[in-house]
Amino acid sequence: MQRATRSLVAAFAVAAVLAGCSGSGGLDGDLVDDWGALPPPGPFTPAAEVCHEPEFTPTVSLAAYAPVDCAQPHRVETVYVGALPAERAAPPAVGTTEMRTAFAECDKRASGFVGDDWRAGRLRLAVAVPSEPGWAAGSRWYRCDLMEVTTAEAAATVVVRTGSLRDALRTPSPVRLGCQQTRSGRGGVVQTLVAVDCAKRHDAEFVGVWQSPERAYPTASAQWAPFYEGCRSVIARYTGVPDDTDLVFRSDLVVRPPGAGRWRAGDRGVRCYLWFGDRTVTGSLKGVGPAGLPVRTK
Repeated sequence: MQRATRSLVAAFAVAAVLAGCSGSGGLDGDLVDDWGALPPPGPFTPAAEVCHEPEFTPTVSLAAYAPVDCAQPHRVETVYVGALPAERAAPPAVGTTEMRTAFAECDKRASGFVGDDWRAGRLRLAVAVPSEPGWAAGSRWYRCDLMEVTTAEAAATVVVRTGSLRDALRTPSPVRLGCQQTRSGRGGVVQTLVAVDCAKRHDAEFVGVWQSPERAYPTASAQWAPFYEGCRSVIARYTGVPDDTDLVFRSDLVVRPPGAGRWRAGDRGVRCYLWFGDRTVTGSLKGVGPAGLPVRTK
């Protein structure tokens, strides 16, 4: 009798379990036919507005891609990711039309990101593209990478920083270029510019950026003339003095175009510095007008 009772209870339990499994509850009992097919693997595309701890590299692979929160120590910040033409068999080289177009877009995006022309700060902009294996897999992107550097001069190194560069130049900032003290070499030619507090005596000041039109990179003295003319106009606007023939008697200037390699990549922004050469001042000369930057008679 006990064996029969136990058998009956077991039968009811199995029936209950089977009934529960067969109940609809919004399901049909088939565990596989309601799952959508997984999408096919697609080409890798990096994210914008993320940071990277390693040094900048001009090509990026999926294996080396490891973005970090910008609150963490990093060297590189991606401000924008754009698309390259799909028809090329390999990533475009520096100096090609595609890469110059990409740099122009990165230039605009980076300046919008920091709140002013990025060259107004100790910043460097570079463009990265997919590695060859990534390109073969279908990746067609370019990445706009911004870095803080130790100086705007040629001997700069990349700074390990924390925090995003977003709006870094929209207000006064330690990253923004300002007053400078020159270091001259043989013949009185300015070799380097060293940032100083404007309250201290100095002989130079960053005044802005002149955008050169398309032209060959200057290699002869005569080819530098348009650069000096362009920067003199920047000085006039910055200081509030007339942009006329007297301007050459008000101050000298230091012109800092990008290097030949960056010029080939499409960078046409020239940093301009007001320079006295024979005296020093305290305070900024922004907006001082003719009285603050008088014509020198000797």
